[in-house]
Amino acid sequence: MKLVCLDLEGVLVPEIWISFAEKTGIEHLRLTTRDIPDYDVLMKGRLDILREHGLKLRDIQDVISRIDPLEGALDFLDELRVRTQVVILSDTFSQFAGPLMKKLAWPTLFCNELEVAADGSISGYRLRQKDGKRHAVEHFTAMGFTVFAAGDSYNDLGMITHAATGAFFRAPHTIVEAHPEIPAVEDYDGFLTLVEKFLA
Repeated sequence: MKLVCLDLEGVLVPEIWISFAEKTGIEHLRLTTRDIPDYDVLMKGRLDILREHGLKLRDIQDVISRIDPLEGALDFLDELRVRTQVVILSDTFSQFAGPLMKKLAWPTLFCNELEVAADGSISGYRLRQKDGKRHAVEHFTAMGFTVFAAGDSYNDLGMITHAATGAFFRAPHTIVEAHPEIPAVEDYDGFLTLVEKFLA
């Protein structure tokens, strides 16, 4: 049986932290795993900024409630779900994901959890599993699935390289150039063509 695993932010929805940076004017919050491959370093930096500015979970959730899927993302996802099973593997958090999953018609999502203090401030985070995207693909493979994996960032490399096949979607040139062995597409039509070849 074949299975498609997709990253969420940058593939189906805009980057949450970039949207929040635009709302707050805090430029450093624009950094993502495209810029800082080490997720722990990235998240600790984000939490330090939130504490410094007194920003709380509700401030981020307010921005998320206004985020829509990328243009064409829902149609693309619906096309995939007609053809095969789809799982979203993301480093986002369940406290962020709800409104976005509703707008994407509730796909299956594996993600992480925030630790939230009584006053609503974000005190930390719990990874479902370190390098969870890669481990998920490895476990799906061990269960007998043939996996296609796709994402746009350094933190997607593990799942892409451990899948039977995969691709970058709208990834930065630096990542694409560093991994010429991985196909790269810029639009959903090209993405769907790759998946159709995988499913054939």
